Order: sequence, then C-alpha cells, then structure tokens
Amino acid sequence: MTGLLTIVGLGPGDPRYLTPAASEALASATDIVGYGPYVDRVRDRPGLRRHASDNRVELDRARFALGLAADGARVAVVSGGDPGVFAMAAAVFEAVESGEPAWRGLDIRVEPGITAMLAAAARVGAPLGGDFCAMSLSDNLKPWEVVEARLRAALAADFVVALYNPISSARPWQLGAAFGIVSEIRRPDTPIILARAVGRPDERIRILPLAEVDSSMADMSTIVVIGASTTRLIERTAAGEPWVYTPRFYGVRP
Repeated sequence: MTGLLTIVGLGPGDPRYLTPAASEALASATDIVGYGPYVDRVRDRPGLRRHASDNRVELDRARFALGLAADGARVAVVSGGDPGVFAMAAAVFEAVESGEPAWRGLDIRVEPGITAMLAAAARVGAPLGGDFCAMSLSDNLKPWEVVEARLRAALAADFVVALYNPISSARPWQLGAAFGIVSEIRRPDTPIILARAVGRPDERIRILPLAEVDSSMADMSTIVVIGASTTRLIERTAAGEPWVYTPRFYGVRP
C-alpha cells in the first residue's frame, strides 16, 4: 500500500506548542480527519481535503481514515494534546485490530503532542515532579465502578492524580463524586489545580485547597490536578498564584 496514516498531536492550543514533526505531517497530508474544532486548527491550503466529524464517533472516524489511507491518501488524523492520551491513537489501533486485514499493512505513525497535564503543570511549576498518574473520569467506555476503584487506588498510593474529561453536560455528577472520594483520603489543604484551556485565549488557572473546590469550577476544557501528600506551595514575592511542586524525594529528604 502506498498510503500513509499519521496520528498527529496538536498540543493544547497554542501553535508554538506544535512540534516540528507534527507540522511536517500536517504539511504533507492530502487529507485531515478529526473532531471539528481540531480540524479547524489546521491551516487550510489548496488541495487539502478536510473531514470533520462529531466528538463521539472515534471508531467511525478511525475506520474512515484507514480507508482513505488504504486508497493511497496521505492522511493526518488530528487530536488535541497528545494523540496517545485518551485520544485518537488508541481508536485507530482498535480499528486496525478489528477491521480489514489489509489495514495491517498500512504505514501508520504517531506524532506526539503536549498533553493537557504537562501544559498545565508547566504553567504552575512542577506538580508532577514526583510519581503521578492520569485518569479519565468519563464513564462512556468503562463503568463508573472501575473509575472509582482506580481513583481510590491512586489516592491511597499517594500519587499526584491528573483527571481528564472531568465533567460535561451529559456527565454532570462524576467530578463532584470524585472530589468526595478525594476528601475521604487527602487532607483539606491538599493543593488542587484547575487549568482550563491552557494555551488558548480563554485560559484560566486556579490553585485552591481541596476544601474550597467544587465541580462547578470545571468543564470539559479543564484538567484537574490533585496534589499528593508531599505536594507543596511556594508563595511568590510578587503578585500571582503560588508555585506548586511535588519534590522528587519522598518522606525525609535524603
């Protein structure tokens, strides 16, 4: 097969965060496939075919892109952030595994991007400086019981926890339930970072103690980072939010 399928991470929104390799993949593509707002972030040019679709049709989108590549197109499947973090890379390989045998002969590549938790962490300091994990609060593809069990395990292990897909109009209660679980295990003064739309014009970042947060402070454009027992705040001498960091060591400093 002569086609090519590249799954491209667009980063959090600021064009400066797009990697050179991702830019090259977009520049050489004949077809752009993705969720509408992500397709809109790719600069148009003569001859480029754009295929936008809804947010909840990932497998259909992946199969469509694979079909284009099988017909010889150079396809870029675009994702916000990193395509391998709760995004299109897994959907494409799921489609390959269950789809046409010929798709296994395609040239498929993944170009990484800056995922939301890394962009948010960079804004506030180094909250991911120790051990951490990332979870999606969405129960669209897994039962809430699994989400809750994993969250409790991560909190009990004292990881910093980054929560993706925290809340939406179709899932209005999960983040509140998650904060309730966190309150059972972490201290009330645990730092919570709510980073919305990092790298975009409507960016907003708040750092609050656990006792002062609630689910109304987040939406689907928000990444929520829950500090560990070792996560610290450093007040700045100038105005502004404190720095947040989690030391590399655990317990008594070596």
